[in-house]
Amino acid sequence: MKLILSTSNVMSGGSSIIRHPAVEKSNTELVNSLRTNFLTAQQSSSPTPLTAGSSSPSSTYNGIATAKATFQRPHFRTWIREQEDTLYIPAIDWSLCGLAEERSQYDITVKLFYLPNVPPSRHSRHTIEAIELVLKELRTKSIDLLIASFPDVAFDADDEGGEECDASSGEDSQDTGDIVTAWRTLETLHANGTIAQLGLSEFGSQRLARFLPHAKVRPSVDQINVRDCCVVPKPLIVYAKREGIELLTHNDCTNILPTGTLRELLGSDEKGAGVLAESREVSATGREGLIGEVEPQFVVKYTAVVKERGVVENKGYFAVAELKG
Repeated sequence: MKLILSTSNVMSGGSSIIRHPAVEKSNTELVNSLRTNFLTAQQSSSPTPLTAGSSSPSSTYNGIATAKATFQRPHFRTWIREQEDTLYIPAIDWSLCGLAEERSQYDITVKLFYLPNVPPSRHSRHTIEAIELVLKELRTKSIDLLIASFPDVAFDADDEGGEECDASSGEDSQDTGDIVTAWRTLETLHANGTIAQLGLSEFGSQRLARFLPHAKVRPSVDQINVRDCCVVPKPLIVYAKREGIELLTHNDCTNILPTGTLRELLGSDEKGAGVLAESREVSATGREGLIGEVEPQFVVKYTAVVKERGVVENKGYFAVAELKG
């Protein structure tokens, strides 16, 4: 069974000026936003909604105070939607989705995280699924930039020496082959107009040198996480400029959704959403969850910025997993 977890629009509480970026890493933002969206859906479906100003003993759910006496977590079936072999967590009303203004007013950037322990043979299918979810959420037919983040690819400034990059190096040949295979799907989406520009994440100059000869559509962007310094190494700057690649920095985690984190998000304890049962026995509350092991497949992050005002109007995530009994 496929599980599609969504944050909805994390900017719905108010637009954000992009010159004031968030300081938290995207995995923290992802987890917190999922929990908040789950809670909102639960409250909407609960016969005993959260009552403001209650004097009842309170607890905290993702930093939000909840009154124990006035809100009881509803059965998960009341706030999710099942369609064929897919569960939407929470249910999505696609008719309420979309951009507020004309498509031409936005720059839409998507970052696709291919996750560790997922066979590379699935990357092409996951690419199509991820883009379809974003296009449906934003009710548009195209995005301006897609940045691909591959598992176990991390930029290391110490690897950036002053030597000329060697594209003939045999290191990581299997890794490069898997990346090229996934890139072919992105190139197809570029060719049909779905994606205007393609980008990569965490590629140093050596890895770029090995990859670029195989790319029919060259990446226009390379996004680098400079964890230990605030300056991109000069050799990479020189190489990227020569190859016509724009260097950007980011603060994302490569392994954005570990299995343990996903299990906790969906679990039956007080921190979880009550979708997954801890065992095959009905819990003490009488609320039986789904049985099985969850395996994260991919995460996709999308951002729609109003060009003229430099405002992030729509931002969110989809996380897709498989549940195996």
